[in-house]
Amino acid sequence: MDAITDAPVDVVVCGGGPVGLLLACELRLGGASVAVLERLTAIDHTIKAGAINSPSAEALYRRGFLPEMERVQHAAMERFRAFLRESGGASDRHGQHGRKVPPKFAGHFAGLPLDGALLDEGDPEFQGKGPAADVGFLAQAQLEELLERRAGELGVLMYRGRELTEFQETADGITVRVSDGSVLRASWLVGCDGGRSRVRKLAGFDFPGTPPEITGHQALVEMTGGEALRPGWNTTCTGVYAYGPMPGRILTVEFDGPPADRESPVTETELTASIRGVTGVDVTVTAIRSATRFTDNARQATTYRKGRVLLAGDAAHVHSPFGGQGLNLGIGDAMNLGWKLAATVRGTAPAGLLDTYTAERHPIGAWVLEWTRAQIAVMRPDRHARALRAVVGDLLGTVTGTTYFVKKISGVEQRCPLPDAVDHPLVGRSAPDLELADGTRLADHLHTGRALLLDLADSAAVRKHAADHDPGRLTVVTTTSPGHPTPAALLVRPDGCVAWAADTDTCDGLPEALARWIG
Repeated sequence: MDAITDAPVDVVVCGGGPVGLLLACELRLGGASVAVLERLTAIDHTIKAGAINSPSAEALYRRGFLPEMERVQHAAMERFRAFLRESGGASDRHGQHGRKVPPKFAGHFAGLPLDGALLDEGDPEFQGKGPAADVGFLAQAQLEELLERRAGELGVLMYRGRELTEFQETADGITVRVSDGSVLRASWLVGCDGGRSRVRKLAGFDFPGTPPEITGHQALVEMTGGEALRPGWNTTCTGVYAYGPMPGRILTVEFDGPPADRESPVTETELTASIRGVTGVDVTVTAIRSATRFTDNARQATTYRKGRVLLAGDAAHVHSPFGGQGLNLGIGDAMNLGWKLAATVRGTAPAGLLDTYTAERHPIGAWVLEWTRAQIAVMRPDRHARALRAVVGDLLGTVTGTTYFVKKISGVEQRCPLPDAVDHPLVGRSAPDLELADGTRLADHLHTGRALLLDLADSAAVRKHAADHDPGRLTVVTTTSPGHPTPAALLVRPDGCVAWAADTDTCDGLPEALARWIG
């Protein structure tokens, strides 16, 4: 293991999972020096999140990860097709054998599949995503591999096999004591160290919420009797289970309280009992390739910052994994925080910039907690919950219902509350990936992590306002976007959020937006 340097860094990130790694990359793009402490000696390949949502795909696309995401997704789809063939869930072109090809999957709500054939793909919320709309099957471990490689390229100091034991905060910095006896000195500390975050506990963040009532298992196994399991999500009289979309992948949900032991390894006996109890199928797990337990414990820090200590990802919020929001929520945290904290480190941040992190991300986290609680209510095996489940199932059988739920799950409706911003439909939204006359797309100009001022009307006034700003922090592009008469100009923050836009050759509100977000 590399020895920890004595030289101080700007930021210590505690936790080297996808959130901590992405945050470290964003900080480096913004000019901050970063050290990451990660207790694991290698990337954890335990089965976890298997896909990312629209904001996450856009974020990675805007940082140049599209080729890698497409490669990983292609391999994932090949594994999915193999599973369908092995499970009898695919038919040939003439339907001569096996079950019918399942409907186009668009996610699920409480284990109720969303049929992509019922999705109104012409809904305005789905437009303007560019190539990011076509990628999403990126497992958590694969994402970590991509991000760790990028972090190394950017010069992030990565310290594996070490973890924070304690820290002291002073008026001008943080002293972090490490498990190997060394000391790290920094200006800021960010806890990305998971749901049981030591940083959060030591700093004294309030973490209210609701206690767990389920025991969930997710695993990749070898088993006998598995051919009787139904692929996809299934509801039974005792719980819910999902089988697939890869060989040996099984998920079970039991409603008899949280697990008595969250720490010990999951055993074949435990998994066999859970699968039999939920599915009613006489399977026997003979080998475990990867397994984890989970609950629906739902809690959120009341603020994401205390002094020089901040939280992101599961350290700031925990909830059940249903709907695939956890990893995505953390990615959004990292994208929102990274450029703001880097500007604060450099001394170029406008007044109050760092405070907008909690203001913008806390409401989205609160929504996710409520969304996952609602799913637990619909999944319960009692009679009242099953009646509610039937009603929700009827809604999901409509175009309007499916489109509503997919928009929520995919994150395309997410907005940043931007007080005092100009009144324009794009402001606060993710920037549309406009095709530009020079053959590039809007996302191509965000790879550096700088803000972008896109002048699509050859406006001397727009460029005049931008001239007073450091080109190292603001990229100005003058071009046109064929087929898109509006907007005439827009200011995009480093995280892809539109901070200002105009449909005509006007600069009303632009000086204020530049001052508010660029400084």
